[in-house]
Amino acid sequence: MSDWQTALAEIKRGTDEILPEDELIEKLKSGKPLTVKAGFDPTAPDLHLGHTVLINKLRTFQQLGHNVVFLIGDFTGLIGDPTGKNVTRKPLSKDQVLENAKTYQEQVFKILDPEKTEIRFNSEWMDKLGADGMIKLAASQTVARMLERDDFKKRYTTGQPIAIHEFLYPLVQGWDSVALESDVELGGTDQRFNLLMGRELQKEQGQSQQAIVMVPLLEGLDGVQKMSKSLNNYIGITDTPNEMFGKVMSISDELMWRYYDLVSFLPLDEIAALKARVEGGENPRDIKILLAKEIIARFHDDDAAEKAHQDFIQRFQKNAIPDDMPELDIELGEEGIAIGNLLKQASLVASTSDAMRMIKQGAVKIDGEKVEDTRLLLNQAGENVYQVGKRKFARITLK
Repeated sequence: MSDWQTALAEIKRGTDEILPEDELIEKLKSGKPLTVKAGFDPTAPDLHLGHTVLINKLRTFQQLGHNVVFLIGDFTGLIGDPTGKNVTRKPLSKDQVLENAKTYQEQVFKILDPEKTEIRFNSEWMDKLGADGMIKLAASQTVARMLERDDFKKRYTTGQPIAIHEFLYPLVQGWDSVALESDVELGGTDQRFNLLMGRELQKEQGQSQQAIVMVPLLEGLDGVQKMSKSLNNYIGITDTPNEMFGKVMSISDELMWRYYDLVSFLPLDEIAALKARVEGGENPRDIKILLAKEIIARFHDDDAAEKAHQDFIQRFQKNAIPDDMPELDIELGEEGIAIGNLLKQASLVASTSDAMRMIKQGAVKIDGEKVEDTRLLLNQAGENVYQVGKRKFARITLK
């Protein structure tokens, strides 16, 4: 296998689609270091495992000898990415964006080589573009073209408002590719329209068009919706080792293989060997433990991974209550507080309906005693340990 074929095989691992693949092949055949970009809007203070699918792909290009640009969208973050939204996303303030951007810079080097990574901010060129330049950029596309985008089309046809500034988002993302003269842009499958806009604008500016590498969106712990902090189905890369271990062990056996494909750094033949072990009768739990320890070691270290494993055995396999858990004070109110509201306030569940579901499944306990009444009203002050599922605990004092 030639060098470019080896490189392509590495790039295609866990990739959903390459557009156009023949152009990427030609770029790889040239033997020249390519400029590879991926943009991240700092809309939350921390990165989660879903973000790392893209960052891992940047790492692949970096290991292949290409120039990697980790682009922080401090300008686009002020607009708000409308991708996948049926309502206008609320823009962040400049201070929020800058504060979040600081943590992104710190966290990304848990995966990428800091000596070989270029950190850029798209305000560098967008601030210089000015109002005149923005008008010229907006004039390069039509409203009809923008309405080809799936989420805009759905909102338009259903009468949902579309703010004018939302049309600017794909244009600015596309202009980032022009400013960086990128050869390759990485993005999730939900970014297809924005990624293709970069090709269009590069062509208009007389540049060589970038190839596009799209990766799947990583499902969250529920195995249904994409990983998101707002949905509380995420594994944060700044989570404690014990939190990471518990969260990984909570995913389904089927979803575990999806995480191996998109998050693990193990060679594909080793993952295939792990699948064979499960098919041969080995407990999937043991394979999941290996995944949890790999993830923890990446963002902490090997010792932390081993300690989290032992703590997990002590805590869950021996039904022990952990010593380290969140401690909260919650007001009872005049009439007490319903169990569903209490669990939601303590962030042990995403919603009261989620609390009801967990109670019906027998997954809610107070001081080790199972809660069976979905309408339970708590009206006595005191301290108790509340548990939801196998991994969520909180010591709550009702006042």
